[in-house]
Amino acid sequence: MLKTSLNLKVDRRDAKLVMAHFYVAFIALLVGGLAGLLQVLVRSGKFELPAGIGYYQILTVHGVVLGLVLTTFFIMGFQLAAVSKTAGTFTNKQRLIGWIGFWIMTIGTVAAAVMILLNEASVLYTFYAPLQAHFVFYLGLTLVIVGSWAVGTTIILKYAEWRRANPGQPSPLLTFMALVNTMMWTVATIGVAATVLIQLLPWSLGLIETVNVGVSRTLFWYFGHPLVYFWLLPAYMAWYVMIPKIIGGKIFSDSLARMSFILFLLFSIPVGFHHQLLEPGIDPAWKFLQVVLTFLVIIPSLMTAFSLFATFESYGRSQGATGLFGWFKKLPWKDARFTVPFIGMLAFIPAGAGGIVNASHQMNQVVHNTIWVTGHFHLTVATAVVLTFFGVSFWLVPHLTGRKLTKKINKLALIQGYLWAIGMTFMSGAMHAAGLLGAPRRSAYSEYGGAAQATEWIPYQIAQAVGGSILFIAIILMLYIFVNLAFFAPKGEEEFPVGEAANPAEKAPMVFENWKLWLGITVLLILFAYTIPLIDLIQNAPPGAKGYKLW
Repeated sequence: MLKTSLNLKVDRRDAKLVMAHFYVAFIALLVGGLAGLLQVLVRSGKFELPAGIGYYQILTVHGVVLGLVLTTFFIMGFQLAAVSKTAGTFTNKQRLIGWIGFWIMTIGTVAAAVMILLNEASVLYTFYAPLQAHFVFYLGLTLVIVGSWAVGTTIILKYAEWRRANPGQPSPLLTFMALVNTMMWTVATIGVAATVLIQLLPWSLGLIETVNVGVSRTLFWYFGHPLVYFWLLPAYMAWYVMIPKIIGGKIFSDSLARMSFILFLLFSIPVGFHHQLLEPGIDPAWKFLQVVLTFLVIIPSLMTAFSLFATFESYGRSQGATGLFGWFKKLPWKDARFTVPFIGMLAFIPAGAGGIVNASHQMNQVVHNTIWVTGHFHLTVATAVVLTFFGVSFWLVPHLTGRKLTKKINKLALIQGYLWAIGMTFMSGAMHAAGLLGAPRRSAYSEYGGAAQATEWIPYQIAQAVGGSILFIAIILMLYIFVNLAFFAPKGEEEFPVGEAANPAEKAPMVFENWKLWLGITVLLILFAYTIPLIDLIQNAPPGAKGYKLW
């Protein structure tokens, strides 16, 4: 059924909606990348910000614009394209809902960005209370989330339509994956929407005087960790379904891919306490439970790694490879559509290992508020995920705009991927090393009054500036590639690669499509992990915090 449901090309009207999301995403890449460059230059101690711009102002721009805006817009666009390709063209009504969602998200993004640029919201990416931003900032973030729900509704409606038209059949794999990620995002964003609407918005408007910081942080991290998987699962979509087709191989197992996505849905939300292991007010037993659930998320990641390398090896063997690693040479290393995401896959190995350290109660004590965590974050999201997004752009943008990925642009794309890998090795490597020496995160350059320990960090901060500068060159190169593929590349047809299962007779069990079951288990796990701790945080709360503006 999967084969017959494929469109040869994404419909031109759907393509316009997808490209609108991509335009915002790549503008965000430029703005957020520039802020990141300024940050690492300041932290080197060799550069001061001009015109009274504050360090925490650009730190907020960098985190919000890259962590929330770039990712959300790109992912929503990519998932719309995947569903349009595999489940069929959207109806006019579905597309209209998508456009409404896009414009709500865009208006919210502009509102939040203006407040940050006016220095009214230098509260960082996590916008922790009791730091208090202008109410328009919180309103803007709310609009981004509400808009994303509307875009997600487009995906859900298309899936439901496909199921009605194909009773008893498993849905196309890409549509299934996009649906799982949309559902996880929708359930997770309820937490951040709740803290913003019920706590932070009334507080910033002066309607209430104080805010319960413990509850606010808990609701944020209820959203904040599944947010990481919301970023990661679209990269997994590309790894599982597109990369096998690009290399000329087959998907190792359709059912295994679906199973791993269901496990992410179940175990990625009730794990937020592992970000709060050093916070008071939460009973250690509940922290322990959520650490255990965090380790369960490792299982689908390992399933994915096994599946991918099984695909690579079986393809290499089919091309005559012998020996333990002979298949490695048979992979298409000169094709940027494969090589750039593959660099991301390799980066995810140390990134995942660092994540296990962060989630371990004892080891977390060592790294909790150090720049090690920032280094980990840049390996997972800014390397594994972002490089995969770039790799997707190399074929998806020309596919949507009716152009071709030329040999020249393919070569530039390879250079861009290598530059990114080199820059991130310097920057993230230096962050991990400095974090183990105790260097704090979220801090501008300081000699800490000539403290001996701080002098140990400075060489690493200079290395971060070197890495950040290389990364910014890679960003400029990526933007050139994007603009070329969107507007200037020669007209033609670029393939939308959708892989087929190695065993075409294998039919995914229909239990994977039983959403009452999977959403029911998800809700039960969330209630089990969060109900009593939240009641504790409310009943035994210290006096609420008034708002602080420290900039």
